[in-house]
Amino acid sequence: MTAAVEAAEVGYSVVLIEREAFLGGRVIRSYKYFPKMCPPSCGFEINIGRIRKNPRITVHTLATVEEITGSTGDFRVRIRKRPRYVTGKHSLDETVLEQLTSERPDDFNMGVGTTRALYYPHDAAWPPWHVLDREGLSDEDMLTLTEVAPAGAIDMSMTEEDFALDVSAIIVATGWRPFDAANLENLACGTAPNVITNLMMERLAAPGGPTGGTITRPSDGEAPKNVAFVQCAGSRDENHLPYCSGICCMASLKQARYLREQDEETRITVFYIDIRTIGRLESFYHDLLEDENISFVKGKVAGITEGEGDNLLLEVEDTIAGEKPEAEFDLVVLATGIVPNTADLPLPIELEYDEFGFLDGGTGVDGVYAAGCARHPCDVSTTTKEATAAALKAIQDLNR
Repeated sequence: MTAAVEAAEVGYSVVLIEREAFLGGRVIRSYKYFPKMCPPSCGFEINIGRIRKNPRITVHTLATVEEITGSTGDFRVRIRKRPRYVTGKHSLDETVLEQLTSERPDDFNMGVGTTRALYYPHDAAWPPWHVLDREGLSDEDMLTLTEVAPAGAIDMSMTEEDFALDVSAIIVATGWRPFDAANLENLACGTAPNVITNLMMERLAAPGGPTGGTITRPSDGEAPKNVAFVQCAGSRDENHLPYCSGICCMASLKQARYLREQDEETRITVFYIDIRTIGRLESFYHDLLEDENISFVKGKVAGITEGEGDNLLLEVEDTIAGEKPEAEFDLVVLATGIVPNTADLPLPIELEYDEFGFLDGGTGVDGVYAAGCARHPCDVSTTTKEATAAALKAIQDLNR
């Protein structure tokens, strides 16, 4: 989004291709940014305003790049766009959704809960339209929609579109996905309900999340009183992610603040290999060292098992004290790392990826530039700076 508005506002036409039904990616799923602890909607709304007002920006959602041919200054990009089945010509309100029974997993909330097959992606969604999950819609609900939806609001005859664009430069800002914690069988993610990931914690804390912003234990809906954060869950591990994702420590420190805001008596323990803060953010860590209800234990968690009442027992040693601490908790948050989307879905053009799927140091192709987590693990601030740099490089190509 940043690269698009930066290029468009100096006079260039831009086409923004988004795989999901809405803009905002992983960032809009967060509750707050560190270190200022403000919601991502702040910067997001500014960029959406810039996109809406700029006729040079064309946005295609539910779209993927299927083929890229040509060279710098003369690329041809073939796009496949999936149908939304919602025209955007008429608004749809909750009274329509309430009459449907078909449901689908709520992927915006990391699979916690469900939505109707006809759903609004999230409160700040852009484009501001509902989406229809055609495969999840029952025949009965299809009939209901023809009766209760405003005429012209739903178009079941929509099909996939396939079209080509001629462009001079390409910016790869394909983002990231979380490391799949189900691979960590020793940490019980997916088997013990009260073991969650850091991204799930963001959604639990968010007002638009599945619990309305109240952090609760998935097993019983109770507020957690004793919470463990397990750092480097799969990261810095030759069997999983050998690298450090750079943001996980800051994310856990941020989420510890979420818990303290909701209940000052909640006890928090952070199990870590090293606490790594970015650049000038040491104070974000040191402030929490003064909190008597937050403990930092240097030790890698080797295993998690369930105890009584869905509580969790951690196998871990405090390597500084040389002893095993009391390690029973009612909620455990796994700090999982960043995996580039290009690791699973490389672009259909020969680019230079590193061994982990990142476009580290450049793409190796003139006219194609990468930004953010397509290049390396990084935070939002770094991503936006790199997006501006990529836009500048693309503009230089056009000028040449």
